Amino acid sequence: MQRPTQAVILAGGRGVRLRPLTDTVPKSMIEFHGKPFLAYLLELLKEQGFERVLLLLGYLPEAIQAYVGDGWRWGLSVEYAVSSVEDDTGRRLKQAAGRIDPVFFLLYCDNYWPMDMARMWRQYTSSGAAALLTIYRNADGYSRDNVRVDAEGFVAAYDKHRATAGLSGVEIGFAILRREALERLPEENVSFERVVYPELAAERRLAAFVTDHRYYSVSTPGRLPLTEQFLARRPAVILDRDGVLNRRPPRAQYVRHWEEWEWLPGAKEALRLLKEAGYRVIVVSNQAGIARGLMTVGEVERIHENMKADLRQAGGEIDAVYYCPHGWDSPCECRKPKPGMLFQAQRDFHLDLSRTPFIGDDDRDGQAAEAAGCPWIQVTDQRSLLNVVRELLSGRRERLRQELAHA
Repeated sequence: MQRPTQAVILAGGRGVRLRPLTDTVPKSMIEFHGKPFLAYLLELLKEQGFERVLLLLGYLPEAIQAYVGDGWRWGLSVEYAVSSVEDDTGRRLKQAAGRIDPVFFLLYCDNYWPMDMARMWRQYTSSGAAALLTIYRNADGYSRDNVRVDAEGFVAAYDKHRATAGLSGVEIGFAILRREALERLPEENVSFERVVYPELAAERRLAAFVTDHRYYSVSTPGRLPLTEQFLARRPAVILDRDGVLNRRPPRAQYVRHWEEWEWLPGAKEALRLLKEAGYRVIVVSNQAGIARGLMTVGEVERIHENMKADLRQAGGEIDAVYYCPHGWDSPCECRKPKPGMLFQAQRDFHLDLSRTPFIGDDDRDGQAAEAAGCPWIQVTDQRSLLNVVRELLSGRRERLRQELAHA
């Protein structure tokens, strides 16, 4: 199979929960930072290699058609299938089936998640499943669970009513499907998700792409401020500590007191440059010395307070420090190379990790970056943090110049 190049977006609902905002515009046309939510989705699809989009419309279709047109401004070919505003997702898809590719990508118009289509496609093809569905793990209770995923990575239960026992995870759309799945739909006006996904799950043909990266939406009024923060896309970097900011102690030894701290050459200047450029700076660090009894949590936190205070005097700023206090063999989710600290920073600061570089100095940092979907930049003896930051800021200025030239 060839990976899909067509995305189908369900965008026909009334958005009742967002009234009065949706009295005059569809929910996908609610604006953030000067452009509609739908525009961010179209940009994402283009970035991920899609070429064609089919928008399934119902409520106020003219507003979407007038803005999106044929999709030229995104480098996409956009078409429309307009049906009754009363149609549910199943009927919209069934009526448009003749215009849908044999393998296609399906998403909702009200959820944004920084997908990695290449990774999703690899999992889909290796799973042998009929469909792949993106699941937010929901460990933070961000939403109400509606799925259960088994140990082999398949959706074992799907319940939009959220009444089934043992649910853990939230389906957020972003699905890879075969068109033949639409043949399961009856003639009645039904929800595609409530008919097809439970059947595929019961047959063990629905693979799960599980993510800890929070999704953002225009589904309810309470989600709008979070989405506003996320789509502001304030630049940020995530940094390892030892070997990036300060001189790394010998293996199995630790910086136990502030008096043992030694800034690496250029590190404070690099952080000053980041602050001047408007970047958030977040530090993540393994500190197994706590579990080994070589230092206390209080001692580590005093080091970090002194680190931040010393940096402020040099004109820099660290917005947050996350550290793992567990031992080398701990099954925790926070110790690198696991990505737990990166995802915690994502949720706390509403980061888009696909746009947030992680700068570290060893393989565990690179593995954590890969697991979290962060761009990975390695510091070495020949390439200091200051070198990396200068390259990063120079590249960002050039990208902004190109964006303005094409605006």
